[in-house]
Amino acid sequence: MPGDIIVNKSDVVHRRSGPDFDYGSLSLPTDELNHAVGAIIGCEFVEKSDQRIVHPHPQLMSRLLKLHRAIGQLAHDTPDVLQIPEVLRALESELIHVMIRCLADGVGVEPKTGDRHHDAIVARFEDFLAANSDRPLYLTEICGAIGVAERTLRASCEEHLGMGPIRFLTLRRMHLARHALLRADPLKSTVTRIVADHGFWELGRFSVAYRALFGESPSETLRRPAERIAIHLNRPSSLVVTEPGYA
Repeated sequence: MPGDIIVNKSDVVHRRSGPDFDYGSLSLPTDELNHAVGAIIGCEFVEKSDQRIVHPHPQLMSRLLKLHRAIGQLAHDTPDVLQIPEVLRALESELIHVMIRCLADGVGVEPKTGDRHHDAIVARFEDFLAANSDRPLYLTEICGAIGVAERTLRASCEEHLGMGPIRFLTLRRMHLARHALLRADPLKSTVTRIVADHGFWELGRFSVAYRALFGESPSETLRRPAERIAIHLNRPSSLVVTEPGYA
């Protein structure tokens, strides 16, 4: 919700929001966070889970947002000022102090048991994608490999990714096909063969969906000069979330 603070390990958690959602982030090593909490409020900062949501007091949250915005503006307008050690130290100290007050005085909302279960499932889902990042994957294969029923995986993906696993895997295969088209030699490869190798057999329908997603036809991609591209297909959040035209 607007005005909330999310505390989590950002490399293992997905967060989904509605449109026009703005957020900022602060990063602090755990030992430094614990030291700062002890100094400011006189006790240790204990995380009961890998993630939690805190509803801060509105006045404190407003102060944090204004400070965060002011520092961002300073970095944009006069970045040289942030090269002055004492200025940097003062801003960092104030930012950490207000953030900890927000966490200490706020009301924590612990995730439900079902939410934790879905988190674990999506983590296993990502691990399997990472281990097979260079080939198309299908739902039955994944469910069997990670030991999760299709219904459960669907609920987890819809909660964390905003789409079901079939739609996501189709989108992933489209990105894999694009990656292959960009790397292929147009004198030795054809769109039909590359697309078929990634599990698409209706070339016309694929071409329409491909153009909607990438802004060009598959043949145009194949004819483009080879590019150095990085597609992190093991991270669902790295893919373009659009309607690819395939269910």
